[in-house]
Amino acid sequence: MSYAPVTRLTVDLDALAHNHALLRKEARGAEVAPAVKADAYGLGAGPVATRLWAEGARAFFVARLHEGEALRAALGARDAVVYVLDGVPSGAAPRLAAAGLTPVLNSLPQIDEWLAFCAGGPRLPAALHVDTGMNRLGLRIEETEALVASRRLDEARIELVMSHLACATDPLSAMNGRQVQAFKAVERLFPDARASLANSGGVFLGEDFLFDMVRPGICLYGGGPFGRPDARLRAVARLEAQILQVRAVPPGEAVGYGGLHRAQTGMRIATLAAGYADGVLRAASPGARCWFAGARRPLLGRMSMDLMAIDVTGCDEARPGEMVELLGPEVPLDEISTAAGTAAYETLVRLSPRAERIYVGAAG
Repeated sequence: MSYAPVTRLTVDLDALAHNHALLRKEARGAEVAPAVKADAYGLGAGPVATRLWAEGARAFFVARLHEGEALRAALGARDAVVYVLDGVPSGAAPRLAAAGLTPVLNSLPQIDEWLAFCAGGPRLPAALHVDTGMNRLGLRIEETEALVASRRLDEARIELVMSHLACATDPLSAMNGRQVQAFKAVERLFPDARASLANSGGVFLGEDFLFDMVRPGICLYGGGPFGRPDARLRAVARLEAQILQVRAVPPGEAVGYGGLHRAQTGMRIATLAAGYADGVLRAASPGARCWFAGARRPLLGRMSMDLMAIDVTGCDEARPGEMVELLGPEVPLDEISTAAGTAAYETLVRLSPRAERIYVGAAG
C-alpha cells in the first residue's frame, strides 16, 4: 500500500478561471491585471499566471523584484507585462530591465533612479503610483502636480498611473468617494497614460472606480470582495488533513493544551494531522469548523503545531486515514478567516509548503 500524505492542498485552476471571468464581467471592459504577488497569495504564481494567461490576462502585478524575475521565467515566451509594486529600490534598475519588468515608481528618488538608468538609452516603460489618501506608497498629489509642472516626467515613459483604495472592503466608507475624486484629478494630469485604481473590492464599487485597468487579488482566489463569503466566487484552495486517531473522551475530561475544552458528556474526537505549522491559524481554534462526512464539525480546544482535535460524536465514518476539509468549498475562506480574527489574505499566504500540493483543472 502506498503512503498517503497526511495534509493536502488542492488548487483548482478551473475555479480560478471562473473567478477571473466574473471579474472581467464586473470590470465592464477595463483590463483585468491579476495580482500574483506573494506567490499568487501562496497558491503558486507560475501555475496561476499560466492559467490566467490562457484566460486572457496580459498584465500581472507582483510586489518584489525577485517575484517578477520568477514570474517571467515561469511565463516563458508569453509576452506579459509584469509590474513590480516595489518600484526601483536603489541599484535595482539593471535587474528590472534585464528581466523586462515594469517598475511602479513610488517616490521622487525612484523616479530619479529610473531616469538616470534610462538616460542615453531607450526610454523604458514605467508606472507611476500616486497616493490618494492611504499614506502607504506613492507620490503625494502636490508632488505629482509639481513634477508635471516642471516637465521632469517628460523624460519618462509613464504608461500607467495608479493609486490604491484603503477601504474598498467597506462599500459604505466615505473614504472610497474621496479617493476616486482625488484620482480623477490625477488622471487628468496624464492624458496619455492608462489609469488604475480598483483592487478586488474596488471592482464591485461601481463604474466610477474601474478606469482602464483593475488589479484584483483576493477575489481571484475565492475571497469575497467585502470580507465575507460571496456565492458568485468559487473556492480555489482546498486544504485537507488526515485523521490520525479517533478516541472516546469521558465526561469531565479535557482536550488539548491548557484544557480549554472539557467534555460535558461522553464524546468522540478525531485528531487530525494538521496544525499551525501547516498554516492553519492558531487563533481559529476554538471556534472554527471543518467539514467531514456531510456536516460541519467544530474544532475543539487549542490547536497544536502539528495536530488539532475535532468533534466526531455520532459519526461512524470517522476513522484513521479519512480526510477532513479545513478550508475549501464547504469551509469558505472568509469564514475561517473571521473565526481567526484576520483577513482572507493572511489565511492564504500562511498556508505552509508542508502540505502536498495538487493542481486540478486545465493548466493553460
